Amino acid sequence: MLGELLPQVVFGYLLVMTRIASLILVVPVLGETAISPRIRFAMAFLIALVVYPVVAGTLPAIATSPFGLAYQILVEVLVGLFIGGCARLVMSAINVAGTIIAFQSGLAVAQGFDPTQGSQSAIIGTFLMSMATVLIFVTNLHHLLLAAIVHSFQQFPAGQIPSIGDFSDLAVNIMGASFKLAVQISAPFLVYGLVFYMGLGLLARLMPQLQVFFIAMPLNIMLSFLIFILVTGVGMTWFLDHFETIMMTFTG
Repeated sequence: MLGELLPQVVFGYLLVMTRIASLILVVPVLGETAISPRIRFAMAFLIALVVYPVVAGTLPAIATSPFGLAYQILVEVLVGLFIGGCARLVMSAINVAGTIIAFQSGLAVAQGFDPTQGSQSAIIGTFLMSMATVLIFVTNLHHLLLAAIVHSFQQFPAGQIPSIGDFSDLAVNIMGASFKLAVQISAPFLVYGLVFYMGLGLLARLMPQLQVFFIAMPLNIMLSFLIFILVTGVGMTWFLDHFETIMMTFTG
């Protein structure tokens, strides 16, 4: 009896571990590149130990052939990457908004390493990404990431490849909503930049001998920081609401 049960338990845990490890590989907050790979692996291992008893009844039987086993594992990898990628798309809205703000404020050349993106990014974008990560932990929204792991086994049964069309529609909708959020957060800077640079252009036509744009650059940066102080709180509130809405899609 134990000899028949043990392989099924090990296989089921392997499927759960595969999906969770794939998700943590790309998901924001829990899977940032700044976190040691050993810590992320240990996190996936421990989460799988907790999740497996909950979803054990929904797991398929062990495949009878190596190709069937490879297929089941590949499906879990794809589902985990998809869910984590959707969460990453939500975080990308903050990076896009920070880049737009940096261009409008004249600070686009001020680059720094962004640990959440693993690459160089505008300083303002890096600051907003770090703030968003901290706020997710402070408001306990990272619990939704853990809940999405559990509920994903109900929405996307293990061993069964989901509908590609539904996957594509969901990814496109999340990407569109995230880009819309980025524009909303950076909208005050877009309006400010349009008015400010139009005024400088008219002034440059009236006084062509004066280096208007060079002289006005300190004023542009100062006003941009003032607007940034006034609207950052509202923008981050929008982001948290958007993040919660998207994650609730995976938690039912």
